[in-house]
Amino acid sequence: MKNKLYLILAIIAILFCSSCNVKNSDKKEISNKLNVYTSFYAMYDFTSKIGGDKINIKNLVPSGIEPHDYEPSPSDIASLEKADILIYNGAGMEGWIDKVLDSLNNKNLVIVETSKGLKLIENTDIDEDLKYDPHVWLNPQNAKKQMEIIKDALVSKDPQNKEYYEKNYAENAKKIDKLDKEYKDAVSKFKTKDIVVSHCAFGYLCDAYNLNQIAIEGLLADSEPTPSKMAQIVKFAKENNVKYIFFEELISPKVAQTIAREVNAKTAVLNPFEGLKDEDIKAGKDYFSVMRENLKVLKEALQ
Repeated sequence: MKNKLYLILAIIAILFCSSCNVKNSDKKEISNKLNVYTSFYAMYDFTSKIGGDKINIKNLVPSGIEPHDYEPSPSDIASLEKADILIYNGAGMEGWIDKVLDSLNNKNLVIVETSKGLKLIENTDIDEDLKYDPHVWLNPQNAKKQMEIIKDALVSKDPQNKEYYEKNYAENAKKIDKLDKEYKDAVSKFKTKDIVVSHCAFGYLCDAYNLNQIAIEGLLADSEPTPSKMAQIVKFAKENNVKYIFFEELISPKVAQTIAREVNAKTAVLNPFEGLKDEDIKAGKDYFSVMRENLKVLKEALQ
């Protein structure tokens, strides 16, 4: 009887130790993942698609916040001191980036500027400090290049998972090419190419598909149009029989609504994918679903 009891206790001890080893192994695996920080939601989404479950990822700009208005907190800076990679867009999108980078002591941090090497559209608004339009990802082929840059950064820091990152990139590159074709096919049927938007964020989308952007406000989303600018937009909309005035969820629609009433047009959301609300994130919205939502409203407005 005693021998049987000793045997049972021995088995329990072995199982307990095995369980501890599995848990410790899991913890080690988690701790070995890259700690990756992204500047705002577009970068978070692209990085998540490539890094998958091989990385720990955190987005700096909170959901529902316009990235141009964001200011890093002391806790954000402290977190970046322990990060492996920081991924940001560049081209002036993150006005705070230089100040943050100058304040860091993390010498091992890999800093990734995803717009580097892309053809940038110059900002013609002399009242704004931005040299370029930073919304490069709204051209799907630019988004594909940004994903490739992110993939290369992950591979350089974590070569043992190279095959995993490259597989994820290849799959998403195919999805982008499919999205690009959907846009080209749709635009070829559009009766008009003019879009009136509240925020001058769609230059790359228009450049990719030969559309014409007429913006009420500048590249800085919180800028206010002058009365003469408002009159100019109203005149254009009436003369060109514009049926829709587009606005964004993260910006007040009041100006767009005012112009729409003036010209007897409808309003609709055209999303620049700078950020998403919590409910949209929980619903699983991503770059592909948002870009297809944009295409749907463009079809309604222009086709």
